[in-house]
Amino acid sequence: MGPCLCTPRTLISIKGAAMSRYHDIYRHAIDRPESFWAEQSHRIPWITPPKSILDYDEQGHARWFSDGEMNTCHAALDYHVEQGRGQQAAVLWDSPVTGQRRRLSYRELRDEVAVFAGALAGLGVGKGDRVVIYMPMVPEALVAMYACARLGAIHSVVFGGFAPHELAMRIDDAEPKVIIAASCGIEVDRVIPYKPMLDEALAQSRHQPEGCVILQRDQTVAELGARDHDWASLVAQAEPADCVPVKATDPLYILYTSGTTGKPKGVVRDNGGHAVALHYSMDVIYDMAPGEVFFSASDVGWVVGHSYIVYAPLLRGCTTVVYEGKPVRTPDAGAFWRVIAEYGVKTFFTAPTAFRAIKKEDPDAKWLEKYDISCLKSLFLAGERLDPPTYHWLNDLLKIPVIDHWWQTETGWPIASNLQGLAPMPSKAGSATFPVPGFNVQVLGRDGEPVAAGQEGSVVIREPMPPGCLVGIWGDPARFQHAYMSAFPGCYLTGDGGHFDEDGYLFIMGRTDDVINVAGHRLSTGVMEEVLGGHPAVAECAVIGIHDALKGQVPVGLVIPKDDFDGDEPALEEALVALVREQIGGIASLKQVLVVNRLPKTRSGKILRKLLRTIADGKEFAIPSTIDDPTSLQEVHDLMCDRDLGLAAQAKPQD
Repeated sequence: MGPCLCTPRTLISIKGAAMSRYHDIYRHAIDRPESFWAEQSHRIPWITPPKSILDYDEQGHARWFSDGEMNTCHAALDYHVEQGRGQQAAVLWDSPVTGQRRRLSYRELRDEVAVFAGALAGLGVGKGDRVVIYMPMVPEALVAMYACARLGAIHSVVFGGFAPHELAMRIDDAEPKVIIAASCGIEVDRVIPYKPMLDEALAQSRHQPEGCVILQRDQTVAELGARDHDWASLVAQAEPADCVPVKATDPLYILYTSGTTGKPKGVVRDNGGHAVALHYSMDVIYDMAPGEVFFSASDVGWVVGHSYIVYAPLLRGCTTVVYEGKPVRTPDAGAFWRVIAEYGVKTFFTAPTAFRAIKKEDPDAKWLEKYDISCLKSLFLAGERLDPPTYHWLNDLLKIPVIDHWWQTETGWPIASNLQGLAPMPSKAGSATFPVPGFNVQVLGRDGEPVAAGQEGSVVIREPMPPGCLVGIWGDPARFQHAYMSAFPGCYLTGDGGHFDEDGYLFIMGRTDDVINVAGHRLSTGVMEEVLGGHPAVAECAVIGIHDALKGQVPVGLVIPKDDFDGDEPALEEALVALVREQIGGIASLKQVLVVNRLPKTRSGKILRKLLRTIADGKEFAIPSTIDDPTSLQEVHDLMCDRDLGLAAQAKPQD
């Protein structure tokens, strides 16, 4: 074993009841997983409680609670109504882009879901059928997802506004019986009609659904075709449907994530393990009790939206905030503070990029002074590494635990975190703290052996994976094995690099392809980003490695200044190069920094570093469907060409 949390050194380094409690529970989960997860399975209501806790499929991967029967919709909605929570708020919808708000109690949400499930059943949707959902952040998106779960159907949510070609690929892969869409989505400065994009996707698709259900929004009313059904009209004629029992191992949803082959990977999540894991996480990680308010500023198109807007809060009996807006410009950099104050949010979860945007516009947090957010007890961030400058800014500002936790679409819930409901620990900037019980995290070298404390390597999870993780790739079992399990036998390859420190804290430094080789020295671009991001004039940054004929690769920095920066940009670039040399040394070989207006990102806020490297190396590139603003990519490309950076002038977009 490497510098894992079972080592005596850790117990010597970090003393106290919290560490001892964490250690005992973590070891229980790793050494006796069947016993541990049998205990946690009692957290959710079962139709048939499982007797078989852990089995293995033909490829040797874990399958949890295989003989249990349940229904996720029942566990999240009907059960709480039965337990007397019918009048409690389940959903608080806040839409600054439309000026609308809505409160749905558990009983109201259960009733809407039951009727819409009846409407879907009337269209022929049943257990095992697939339904694609193409929706913005509106309560009906949750209604549609839970209605599928109620029927035992498998939903696949595609981020509203995805390009027709990408939507078509997902339709062909999932082969849905029905597609549910809204007439439009609403951005800060424009309305995006969804129906024309859906029609174009269907024109490109080999598979054709039997029907489409369209939620008409006031901002754009879509023209309906022969196989289209108006949501309101369909619901008006429907009868409520009961929950359909499903096996714990039956799929709940397919969620597509990017793949290296161009074909999207459909991550499959089961029902039983998913519900048990998410309920557990709401308690031990986020410290949420029934009746408390949880706010995750994400989108139902991403895994964060699935896990921590739609399912986990309601499985736990909490209230979830559904926010249709941005961290800035809807209408200002105080948007999050307003929501937290008005709804009494206890725990808030968003991506680091959201706070970098807020910090850029409001570096002194003047907007925060307008709101009383004393209700907020902890702030969680994930989606990409929380850079230390942003961590320190938030930590100094809020005086509450600011927690960088780490997980992936594939795992569905956190791999590592500071466990606020179990054993809160002192945080360390740049660290995701400790592995969550159930995740046997190790850091391996190229030889497959654990590395020493402080040494970087590939971060893996040794099997069995805990409940809630992916159970396969839709329609392609071999791809699961090849993509995740082949590099290190018996381990799931996360694709991230990192290390444990002497105290057992886990540091995730970024994707393994963000480690560059400069004249034989392996250097983390994440470390250089920490230095650049620490400069008082820098709001956000990225460091990429580009090809160099002499050294193999050299790093280049891209930085966005804060809004109040009015200095000389060339002077700032020179100062940043000098800062890296001072704090890391000449070995870093960072000799060029570019000041940019924007960095190309996905809609979930991740900087498209790999795409930037591809362009700088002069290779042909494809503009990904997940990009938030394609013009940001063009701006950076043009600047690279103007500055004669690498081989950017040779880079061309694919036809």
